[in-house]
This record gives sequence, C-alpha cells and structure tokens, in this order.
Amino acid sequence: MGRKAKDFDVKTSAKTSIKPLSGYVLIEPTEAQATTSAGIILPESAQEKPAMGIVLSAGDELVLDNGKTIKTPVKAGDKVFYKKWGENEIKIDGKELKLVKFDDLIAIVE
Repeated sequence: MGRKAKDFDVKTSAKTSIKPLSGYVLIEPTEAQATTSAGIILPESAQEKPAMGIVLSAGDELVLDNGKTIKTPVKAGDKVFYKKWGENEIKIDGKELKLVKFDDLIAIVE
C-alpha cells in the first residue's frame, strides 16, 4: 500500500528561498500531458502526474553513517526523472513542488 505524502502550503515573501537539506533536491514538476497522441483532450482527473521536472535547488552532499559522502548529482536547471512514489509534496505560494531524495532520482535529461 502506497504512502500519501502530506501537503504543506507555505506562503512566502519575495525574498524567501527554499534550500533542501543534505541529500534532497527541490523539483518543479513539468505539466501533465493534456491530450493523447490521438488528440483526445484528457480531463485533469485522468492526467497522469509526471515523474519529470526541473531542479530548482539541491542540498549539500549527503554524509552516510559509515562516513562516505554522496555528492549532489544535479544542479539547478537540470531536467530530471524521479521515482513516482519517492517524493514529498509541498506547496509554496500555491505552486506544487517536490522534495526528492538523491536516491530517488533516476536520470538527467540532456
């Protein structure tokens, strides 16, 4: 059974920025496809949520319990694929964003 992430809706000022903690990346998901390849317009409820987005910011390297470090695999502006059920959803000024662990990143789109 999948776990549903809690929604956090934060109202920020113009000067506020979100910096993920070590081991996390902040991602803005890309828009879901609104039409099928045959041109049929899908209602919002039928659109599959994408597991792709743009990295807004990345946390510092992650230091593991054994002392090894995992370097930040992406940088702001990278387009990435991530695991569908591995993210935490947050809302900043009404915009849905995802906090994703380094381990849940799948690929960088070049």
